[in-house]
Amino acid sequence: MFAKQFFSPQVSAGGGSWLSGLGGARSDAGPLVTVESALTLTSLQACVTLIAESIAQLPLELFRRTEDGGREPAKDHPLYRILAYAPNEWQTPFEYRENSQLKAGTRGNSISLIGRDGDGTVTGLYPVDTESVQVLKGPDLLPYYRIDGQEPIPQRMVHHVRWWSLNNYVGMSPIMLHANAIGHAQAIQQYAGKSFLNGTALSGVIERPRESSPIKDQSVIDRITDRWQQMYGGSTNAKRVAMLQEGMTFKPLSMTNVDAELIPALKLTSLDIARIYKVPPHMIGELDKATFSNIEHQAIQFVIYTLLPWIKRHEQAMMRDLLLPRERDEYYIEFNVSGLLRGDQGSRYAAYAVARQWGWLSVNDIRRLENLPPIKGGNTYLQPLNMVDAAKPLPVTPVKASAEQVAEIQGILA
Repeated sequence: MFAKQFFSPQVSAGGGSWLSGLGGARSDAGPLVTVESALTLTSLQACVTLIAESIAQLPLELFRRTEDGGREPAKDHPLYRILAYAPNEWQTPFEYRENSQLKAGTRGNSISLIGRDGDGTVTGLYPVDTESVQVLKGPDLLPYYRIDGQEPIPQRMVHHVRWWSLNNYVGMSPIMLHANAIGHAQAIQQYAGKSFLNGTALSGVIERPRESSPIKDQSVIDRITDRWQQMYGGSTNAKRVAMLQEGMTFKPLSMTNVDAELIPALKLTSLDIARIYKVPPHMIGELDKATFSNIEHQAIQFVIYTLLPWIKRHEQAMMRDLLLPRERDEYYIEFNVSGLLRGDQGSRYAAYAVARQWGWLSVNDIRRLENLPPIKGGNTYLQPLNMVDAAKPLPVTPVKASAEQVAEIQGILA
């Protein structure tokens, strides 16, 4: 009944439509950019799969807040099984979350239908092809979803993870937004391919004096060049000495300036794509400026500045779509990223030692961070004996002298 009051938010990025640029976007460099063509670029494919696989491998759990301020896994909640074991009948949790992030990272939106039973409990998550979905804004300002031209369905039946948006309803596609940069990379790749297909790559030429009579028989020319290749071509004939007759000379050829700049241009486009997804270049194989001293810190920066924004989008979208309003005060959904933030073993153990000594981690806290089971008596927190409250005076303990000490002093005074 709201059909006439619906408003369809449209996002145009580089000539594309609301999700992924149906039909693609023509870049200034010439190539038509689509999600499928963009994924043929190894650097872009490496970026989107790196983020998707990193998120998919993280443990994801539903937690219940306890009265003492702690938390515990809510294994008795029906949603726990959906998140941890079986989102639907054919996908594993890894496959579902990987596919969800791939869609969000390329098209800007990941959409799944939510299966619910009579009391609203989630029974499954069923991914939908984003290109078949239209987002509509209803009179209540909530999004409604029209799939394959059917009647719009309300937000409570849809799980929607979106990239950043200009209209707050539809996420923009990173590929369509940066179609020019991606099209430039595609143009360079196409140029390189056509150069190998149609170009010639000669190591050198044999020249004869201008005044010499031309050789008109092609078989004679072929015999001379074949003999030259047989005698002096290949690594086994390197550094051999040749003798040329009739004034002939051998002139080596070098590559053109355009060909010489091809490799740096390819590296530059890879860096541009890494910037789009905020991925450290060394993680997609660009190791020019990477060192052993900074790679570990860059890996931690990758988690904080690249993965965590995507993780928060997924977590909060699941909190909004999968938990009932009455459940959100008691339950919450969280990815465990502590394993990705850990440094090398020596640094971790040194940090654990300080935390244990100064009393903010127990033995079981440390074992939990290392994915080890708790031990009996491991929940005790230590406190250094030489620590006192700075607001209170230092304690003074009276000391009583022994009989031997009194006798010794008396002897000195006598």
